[in-house]
Amino acid sequence: MFFVLSKVLQYFLMPILWVVVLLLLALFLKSARVRRLCLVSATGLLLVFSNPFLANTTMRAWEYAPVPVKEVDDYDVAIILTGVTSVNTLAPDRIHTQKGADRFLHPLQLYHLGKVGKFLITGGTGTIAMDRRPEAEMLEDILLMAGVLEDDIITETRSMNTYENAIYSAELLQSYPQFERKLLVTSSFHMRRAKACFDKAGVETHTFPADFYASEVRYSPDELFIPNADAFRLWHRLIHEITGYVVYKLIGYC
Repeated sequence: MFFVLSKVLQYFLMPILWVVVLLLLALFLKSARVRRLCLVSATGLLLVFSNPFLANTTMRAWEYAPVPVKEVDDYDVAIILTGVTSVNTLAPDRIHTQKGADRFLHPLQLYHLGKVGKFLITGGTGTIAMDRRPEAEMLEDILLMAGVLEDDIITETRSMNTYENAIYSAELLQSYPQFERKLLVTSSFHMRRAKACFDKAGVETHTFPADFYASEVRYSPDELFIPNADAFRLWHRLIHEITGYVVYKLIGYC
């Protein structure tokens, strides 16, 4: 039930939806005072959430900082969180990835550099539609095609969210006491919640954030003043993640 609710409620955390609702209220409500208030509020939200400078600055404050590859020590295992594949019915004969593919591409680089010995990929279907192939298995196929030895890949396919990623990974790691140094890999914006969940599950890790949304701060006119649709995407991602982190804290997941 919690998983289904989290997937449904994410749509109510979209700033663009808030703007649309306020504009509709401004059109159809009878009270002129309330209509004016809704219109002013919609305009204010539109200006704030479409501003690329505000979106980028806030995302930079939330995301974990990059770790230079040359500064990464040697690790027994890299724990990779999934959530990076998509379904494309027009080409179902291959694996489709999204922007978050850096979650496995960057640790793949560490593997070939000899900095990571093995992979633990954690993630089930990750969707309400249960007929989908587990993501961990799909990422395993990609890593095998990229030259990773089959013996160097461990998959966990039961988890449906970050909390379960940590719980089921902790159970699995009990069978591998030789894995003393563990590297946790996920998107930078998601690392705060993931790290807290793994800490709560008793899995001590170092972090290697990937899949960055923020960029260098620029003070050019287009960044400071010109509205940008991509800013809404950043705000949606950020609001969704912060809400998830707070909810996880409240219910004791992390």
